[in-house]
Amino acid sequence: MDAFEKVRTKLETQPQEEYEIINAEIKHGGFVYYQEGCCLVRSKDEEADNDNYEVLFNLEELKLEQPFIDCIRVAPDEKYVAAKIRTEDSEASTCVVVKLSDQPVMEASFPNVSSFEWVKDEEDEDVLFYTFQRNLRCHDVYRATFGDNRRNERFYTEKDPSFFVFLYLTKDSRFLTMNIMNKTTSEVWLIDGMSPWDPPVLIQKRIHGVLYYVEHRDDELYILTNVGEPTEFKLMRTAADTPAIMNWDLFFTMKRNTKVVDLDMFKDHCVLFLKHSNLLYVNVIGLADDSVRSLKLPPWACGFIMDTNSDPKNCPFQLCSPIRPPKYYTYKFAEGKLFEETGHEDPITKTSRVLRIEAKSKDGKLVPMTIFHKTDSEDLQKKPLLVHVYGAYGMDLKMNFRPERRVLVDDGWILAYCHVRGGGELGLQWHADGRLTKKLNGLADLEACIKTLHGQGFSQPSLTTLTAFSAGGVLVGALCNSNPELLRAVTLEAPFLDVLNTMMDTTLPLTLEELEEWGNPSSDEKHKNYIKRYCPYQNIKPKHYPSIHITAYENDERVPLKGIVNYTEKLKEAIVEHAKDTGEGYQAPNIILDIQPGGNHVIEDSHKKITAQIKFLYEELGLDSTSVFENLKKYLKF
Repeated sequence: MDAFEKVRTKLETQPQEEYEIINAEIKHGGFVYYQEGCCLVRSKDEEADNDNYEVLFNLEELKLEQPFIDCIRVAPDEKYVAAKIRTEDSEASTCVVVKLSDQPVMEASFPNVSSFEWVKDEEDEDVLFYTFQRNLRCHDVYRATFGDNRRNERFYTEKDPSFFVFLYLTKDSRFLTMNIMNKTTSEVWLIDGMSPWDPPVLIQKRIHGVLYYVEHRDDELYILTNVGEPTEFKLMRTAADTPAIMNWDLFFTMKRNTKVVDLDMFKDHCVLFLKHSNLLYVNVIGLADDSVRSLKLPPWACGFIMDTNSDPKNCPFQLCSPIRPPKYYTYKFAEGKLFEETGHEDPITKTSRVLRIEAKSKDGKLVPMTIFHKTDSEDLQKKPLLVHVYGAYGMDLKMNFRPERRVLVDDGWILAYCHVRGGGELGLQWHADGRLTKKLNGLADLEACIKTLHGQGFSQPSLTTLTAFSAGGVLVGALCNSNPELLRAVTLEAPFLDVLNTMMDTTLPLTLEELEEWGNPSSDEKHKNYIKRYCPYQNIKPKHYPSIHITAYENDERVPLKGIVNYTEKLKEAIVEHAKDTGEGYQAPNIILDIQPGGNHVIEDSHKKITAQIKFLYEELGLDSTSVFENLKKYLKF
């Protein structure tokens, strides 16, 4: 649901087809708070596009390398503003609190803050609640006040190491929700937004396998949960003073194969953002009469970007795809209509096609794919193909706009996104069917997708490349072991390649949190033997492999560098051994490990990384890359 990340990165399309990343911004009262250069600033709403702004804090005071603002929260009466600040090469963050006055001043700073929200107590004092992150784990919640009554105290500590905590303020600011969850189970506590010093109220004690998220409106709780049959998300509600599960009443159910992307609550409406059978929908529920309006969104759209919005009359959001910058849409409740942004129409809508097809996996399951290519492409079988996959944690394959993907399509490439089991594109069951002792379903799905693409005339093995990041590396590495003849080249970023040894090392920060996804090979022999069947590192053998380019990060805490280095060395040894057995004339694949400095996990906008990966793909396929780099300069400010 990503309920705790309401402020998303925005993109703006400019006439010359450049794009710009806009850092987090938030509207509060009559002001807009945002980053300008290396400063936190605010301006009056109507002047937000001008240079008439007030500097609140200079990020350079933190002495960080290229800092940026990741998230902003303003205190209810605008006495304070808090901003979470990060750098591109690290996941560590600092939360600064600025007192708003004629001469704004930094009141406090807190290291390693993950989520944070403001509430106001009975005496009109602003209280900041925040979670503290240690070794990638959020187990502690603190609350702090400032000014003459300054204090900072620990409010809650989660004892189960497999769970983490994040904070979310309901849309009407009536309750601060403290969400305690792991991959399959959650528990929510309510902190009264008007009496934050009172003890929190438990909605429902955690029940293994039950997930739920909470919104509030007019003394009622709206609960998005998978409780009951089928075990997919459904919307329930109950009175705020009787929150326990036995009081939840079913309010709205989703169709089969539906992923709930997000939920937004308004005075008289609830808006659900959905993905059903690989297409996007918005469902607008009238809370006065329980009416439902389902809007099918344009077929080019592959993802939502949610908008922070306090206007009760409108619901704005953006739609995007890997090859098209986001476009604004607004649903106006009074008119009951969806309005799209007018103006510059992106030429990609006429020069490219988006197709949705399905592949039949080994067990008969139909696996959706999304394909992009130029409309005027002839003989697609001779075109290069770049396949994308993830398939883990119930997360959708990332399909946000990426300029390097756009230039590849412009240069004649076919892009294919394979929504395999283990991901979340078709709901919670789709994830369940690709985790633990069903992880091999994802591998079978990926293999079926690539064979279906080739069978339907999209490229051929000698021109097929495959890319993934993080946990997507498990399926890619497994396919390289089981069916390397399907591929010519592979690019991986911060890939998870040594599942067995990683999951047996409980000293690593995420091992205990990950048990619900991969299993516990330390105590369960069945899990251990199953992981051995697909783990990329464990199954390397002397054979021909596709060429592989790996980008890793020196201080990555999520995917330790040691496992990637061990995989690379073992793979090179296997290739050398295979070359000896094959004899002269054998063209060995190129195995490249590019270790980048820094401690971030994945750096999407690294120009160096993007350039290296594209250069690798073009060289491996023997293609001329001159025009692709010229086109890339239109989008990336090198």
